[in-house]
Amino acid sequence: MEELKQALKRAFATTYAFLVKSENFHWNVTGPNFVQHHELFGKIYDEVDDELDDFAERVRALRCYVPASFSQLAEHSTILDTLEILPPTEMVRTLYVDNGKIHTALMEAYALAESAGEHGLSAFLSERIDAHRKHGWMLYSTMQP
Repeated sequence: MEELKQALKRAFATTYAFLVKSENFHWNVTGPNFVQHHELFGKIYDEVDDELDDFAERVRALRCYVPASFSQLAEHSTILDTLEILPPTEMVRTLYVDNGKIHTALMEAYALAESAGEHGLSAFLSERIDAHRKHGWMLYSTMQP
């Protein structure tokens, strides 16, 4: 069960970091495709934000504290901070790569939840995997010429 708790902390923190980065890009994007990028980043962060509280509550249901301070997020997340304002195409590429990191973290947590017989949790994680698969598709398609 401890391995599952650690995997959930990693998946949660990685998701939260992705949310913050998506908001950053949404607010700071510029350029000729501003509207399209602004709307894409907003759509992604809105969807992730809508599910984050439920994610935190599922972590807490396992009697595990949620990593929510800046230092805890940095400790548990596999997503690195972006300190500079990137060109729009780099923002899309960066979110695409980071979305893959969430997918990996969610898949690990899903497998452990299934092994532990936590089927409600694994169903939630499965839905999150599907949501991030869609985000990945949208980001990948945006990168194509």
